[in-house]
Amino acid sequence: MRLDKYLKVSRLIKRRTVANEACDMGRVLVNGKVARASYEVKEGDVLEISLGAKPLKVKVAKINEYANKETASENFILLE
Repeated sequence: MRLDKYLKVSRLIKRRTVANEACDMGRVLVNGKVARASYEVKEGDVLEISLGAKPLKVKVAKINEYANKETASENFILLE
């Protein structure tokens, strides 16, 4: 699954266009490297998102094409 779509489905970022822009500005790191929106996310990847005052660091637990409000948080593990 594309990085921008994963960020939206897992509800880490509200809109896919915002996720795409964050990737373009270099605010999203995957395994310590700046990633493009087209990066294919895999289970076990560590994502660092720098939006706002506090950066968010999560590990990809599983990848689902669709997730509702209750199951969205099962897609990642909060690290810090």
